[in-house]
Amino acid sequence: MTGWLSGRRALVVGAGSGIGRAVVDAFLAEGARVAALERDADKAAALAEVCPVVTGDATTREANEEAVGAAVAAYGGLDVLVNCVGVFDFYRGIGELDADRIDVAFDEMFSTNVKSQLHAVKAALPALRESRGSIVLTESTSAYYPGRGGVLYVSSKYAVRGLVTALAHELAPEIRVNGVAPGGTLGTDLRGLGSLDLSGRRLDDTPGREADLAARVPLNVALTGADHAWSYVFLASARSGGVTGGVVHSDGGIGVKG
Repeated sequence: MTGWLSGRRALVVGAGSGIGRAVVDAFLAEGARVAALERDADKAAALAEVCPVVTGDATTREANEEAVGAAVAAYGGLDVLVNCVGVFDFYRGIGELDADRIDVAFDEMFSTNVKSQLHAVKAALPALRESRGSIVLTESTSAYYPGRGGVLYVSSKYAVRGLVTALAHELAPEIRVNGVAPGGTLGTDLRGLGSLDLSGRRLDDTPGREADLAARVPLNVALTGADHAWSYVFLASARSGGVTGGVVHSDGGIGVKG
């Protein structure tokens, strides 16, 4: 591919590592002008070498409004919004959740995985309406098939799946809204909930993860953020101009597994 996003002005939320950083790199390679929002200061500093970046918490209104403002100031408008923010629960079932931690764990999970996307969309709405732009939210294979996360993670990703449908209906015809539902991914910094004492644990550090991911899916592949990023490129491009309320399943074909 060359130039699929030529001239497009994009904001990537949760851009510092994993799928988010891969989306930044792929968008730049395809000719987009990109701005970023990232909470981690070190990741933000690395991003600043390739694009304007705001350091802030994507679960807050203020950080999203600042990031949208920075993108508009840098490029004169905004055509594409992408959200790649996420946190994991390491497969905790309801039986493993202490009752006295459910409230704080629920709030952290849904604030990170769902509310961050709502704030990003709300902040970007005026600019995207002006440009008749597009939104790409990050769902997960967990929103379609069991066993890909615990009860909090799976339910939060089902909520994002609902956001794509609801927003696509509400914002048409001015703005297209779609999702990408990645399967398990190598090379991410996806961490666990701090409220469950899991913030120091990375999913990518799981022993034998590459072989395990490949064994789960018909294509026998362990995908990276760079593999997923091209789905975001397609949905952000004019080549998907007739697509809204849809999802690309970049998951190695798990849906056809017998």
